[in-house]
Amino acid sequence: MCIIGSSGHYGYALEELSEDFEIAAIAPGVLNEDISHLLFKLERLSLKPRVYENYSEMLKVEKPDVVVINTHFYMNGRILQEVLQMGIHAFVEKPIATNLKDLERIQELYLLLKKEVRFAAMFGLRYKAWFLTAKHIVESGAIGDIRLMNAQKSYKLGERPAFFRKRETFGGTLAWVGIHAIDWIHWISNKRFVSVCALHSRMANRNHAELEVTGACLFELEQEVIATVSVDYLRPEGVETHDDDRLRIVGTKGVLEVTEGRVKLIDEDGTRFVPLTEGGRIFKDFLNCVLGKNECMVSEQQSIYATYIALKAMEAADNHTTIRF
Repeated sequence: MCIIGSSGHYGYALEELSEDFEIAAIAPGVLNEDISHLLFKLERLSLKPRVYENYSEMLKVEKPDVVVINTHFYMNGRILQEVLQMGIHAFVEKPIATNLKDLERIQELYLLLKKEVRFAAMFGLRYKAWFLTAKHIVESGAIGDIRLMNAQKSYKLGERPAFFRKRETFGGTLAWVGIHAIDWIHWISNKRFVSVCALHSRMANRNHAELEVTGACLFELEQEVIATVSVDYLRPEGVETHDDDRLRIVGTKGVLEVTEGRVKLIDEDGTRFVPLTEGGRIFKDFLNCVLGKNECMVSEQQSIYATYIALKAMEAADNHTTIRF
């Protein structure tokens, strides 16, 4: 395995170190990308991969089976295209592209190479015990038919890297943060999106130039299901956790609420917290898929679809309009 860049969630791979793979080499994904913190973490794990200055040279020399792609976000989609054409499996930061042109080319490659070369977006939050529990409860029919979904992503802003300050290199907050909530909605409801209207704002972004710190989407899903997504970078710095993820699902028989790592079920029998199912590991799941042991819970087509919806939500917010799919 090789790692390109260190600007995303490469930690998923470091959590799953095993005899099944070796981290052979690493390289930045863009000129002057700082990969020192990745090197530091590898050294603490007693790992000493080869270090390249150019990722293309690394790929040609090392010929890896799997590559982890998580450089400055605007390059992830371009590098994904490159590695797919080389026949290399890819675990790639989301969104897997920051523009529709790159995404369309990825879709073309997927259709051409389907099942021969595998890739998955880093939707690791699906594997958290509370989201898996919510998925299972919905599938059991306990809350009936879904009619309304509300999803929230709230982060601390801190001091973000320079590439976050330009839309061209960052891609936008709805695409980077909101895509998780978009993925939850699609994955748990098993329904496709019909339309979106959205807003976002850079006000109060603490000198982060073009970075949006608030945003919201209103979606229509199939069968007139309504879903909302809110994102913000205004979580107070003093609170214990970096993020505040929430999901509320309203059905014809009950309501599910996911918050603070717990799942609450409200139905005719009252209100109660539900025992959590066992959580999973996304990179282990992806590696097992590459090894032919199972299908990854995050499929290529889901990775493409959630990215497409997120990019169109960005477009709707930029133009203050409603987009139908």
